[in-house]
Amino acid sequence: MHSNINSFFKPSSSTSQKQANDLFENLSVEEQDFTREPKIPIIYTRRSPKTNGNCKTCGFKFVPGDEEDAKLHKEFHKNYTHGIGFKSWRNERVIETHSLENSRVILVLNDDPPAHVRKVEEVIKMMEMDLGDGWIFHKHCKVYLFISSHRVAGCLVAEPIKKAYRLISNSVEKSAVTTTKDGKLTPTIFQFGNISFQRELRRKNWLPKNERKSEDALLGAIVCENDAVTAVCGIRAIWVTPSNRRKHVATRLLEAARKSFCSGLILEHSQLAFSQATNAGKLLATSYTNTRSFLVYYTTSLL
Repeated sequence: MHSNINSFFKPSSSTSQKQANDLFENLSVEEQDFTREPKIPIIYTRRSPKTNGNCKTCGFKFVPGDEEDAKLHKEFHKNYTHGIGFKSWRNERVIETHSLENSRVILVLNDDPPAHVRKVEEVIKMMEMDLGDGWIFHKHCKVYLFISSHRVAGCLVAEPIKKAYRLISNSVEKSAVTTTKDGKLTPTIFQFGNISFQRELRRKNWLPKNERKSEDALLGAIVCENDAVTAVCGIRAIWVTPSNRRKHVATRLLEAARKSFCSGLILEHSQLAFSQATNAGKLLATSYTNTRSFLVYYTTSLL
């Protein structure tokens, strides 16, 4: 058995051994050195960069395919469209209740418990996405929250004022509307006597087409009467989550403010004054007060 194994590994002839030696000599020096590690070519393939996505409903920017971003977007999308989650408070200042819809309007003031104020601040940040930031809320405001299905479906911010101006009926001048090359609209202008104010128009591209048309219909200069009138309640801002619009949430918020803003006094519809609102806000004010000559006022800087 041993001799058979040796014969198996032994070259069969001198000729085959010579051919093997010749083949080895023809190899290059690098090829003859079997101790060297083989060279493995490393090829780098450039991946296409991940482009940021932008939700057409809530405006959230995210990286497609990123699990963490997808999770954050899902949570934010729900809060924006249906409202920020809300757990009942032990000491709520309930203004109105609607048993059929299991909803209510509560009032929050600046000196309320810190948890209440933090919830308001959270809602204000959501409002700022549509209405602009840095102007909606200050410490003297009264905030009305519309609670439905354990979520904040709408919010109204009211403030004490001393005077307002009556809007001149049919004062919107269509000629004042211009559109830039990139499709942006010029700001709405409010004129109080000889003084004009304007706020940058913030209109999201993801608004429904029917809402865009309603805004376009009233863009332009809005002129008020020269003489101011006495007013006590200013509607600084009002906002409703997209899934709860067209459900009279804004009207219920206005009703709550009208009946409770002044202690022991219920204001008339026409006594509410509105800030230099968006055109959707102007439509709401016209419908609520049943007149195109409703009161408007200029919001001062935050206090």
